[in-house]
Amino acid sequence: MTTKKRILFTGYAPIHFVCFLPVFLELAKDPRLELFVSGGFKSTDDAGETTFSLEGFYDQFPIDQSCVIPVETVRSEHFDVLVSAHLSDTLFPKSVGTTVQIFHGVSFKNLAVRDKALRYDLLCLPGKYHAELYRKSGFITDDGAKCLLTGFSKIDSLVSGALDRDALLTSLGVSPELPTLLFAPTGEKHNALDTMGVEVVKEISEAGKWNLLVKPHDHPKKNIDWFKELAPFESDKVKLIRSKDIIPYLHAADLLITDASSVAVEYTLMDRPIIFLDIPKLFKRLKKRAPNLDLDTYGRKIGSIVGKSDNLTEAISESLANPDREGEIRRKMSSHIFHAPGSATANVFGVVLYAAGLSDELPVAVEVLNPGAGE
Repeated sequence: MTTKKRILFTGYAPIHFVCFLPVFLELAKDPRLELFVSGGFKSTDDAGETTFSLEGFYDQFPIDQSCVIPVETVRSEHFDVLVSAHLSDTLFPKSVGTTVQIFHGVSFKNLAVRDKALRYDLLCLPGKYHAELYRKSGFITDDGAKCLLTGFSKIDSLVSGALDRDALLTSLGVSPELPTLLFAPTGEKHNALDTMGVEVVKEISEAGKWNLLVKPHDHPKKNIDWFKELAPFESDKVKLIRSKDIIPYLHAADLLITDASSVAVEYTLMDRPIIFLDIPKLFKRLKKRAPNLDLDTYGRKIGSIVGKSDNLTEAISESLANPDREGEIRRKMSSHIFHAPGSATANVFGVVLYAAGLSDELPVAVEVLNPGAGE
């Protein structure tokens, strides 16, 4: 009897697994594989000791909970492949055959462009834009991590036709006939929810013209219970989103309101209007924390910027009335950022089989990046 290949995924925020879930579901169909997931909610005590809690971490995902194993088990065993969507090595197993990095964000913060990624064997880059940044940083070499253009599996369902906008909105208890706004900020300090969230929700709620879905970040730097804070605003038009997977809500939204979140980049695939709430303190901090912050190539040019003193509801009305105003640059960004949208899940699935030694070749649609000046 052939021994099954042991595939491990670890993460410390639910968004990490959201990025892997489409691939996981495909891998689960392969009888040659044995899948495991681990990690958990990360916390650090006053003494600086970091622990991970699995309680509730994987509960809302459609997976067999018997494959969930504690970090202590991971650190004492061997796996054939480790797949990760974060750059930390704190959740590495005792030993592993091949490590695969799939990343968890495509924001203009570009925090994925760091030498920490080079500790992985195979890097599944979202598309040409990130390949260019990796080349510029000197990360693409003959003897280092192998950089691959696979696409970003998290966003495949945005373009696959699998999602039903009206059914989702009806299930939430809001009318599909009304334009729907999605408010989804980043988790960085001084984000739009922390800075002006209550005012934004109150203003849109009182306007009464639109549905508003509010999706707090799942692991913000500042620990505030926004579901409790915003509960008084919930109504037949305002809903708080507790799901960890934002993709169905991006698909359902007619307009996105954000600040510096990677969801703005993902939303370019829907080619619909975006409003960026201007948070100067956030960007001041980002310029120190994110050396590859890129506001020049695309940045917030893909939408309109609304400051604290501007009329938000007026800006929303104008954007909905002129949905193609920034359409050209949105489309340019999405084609530059995302390689083979709709096929990324199959590509990453093939990379994992290759990493496990179950395939001699990478999928045809996966591009291997060479260290030369260009492809």
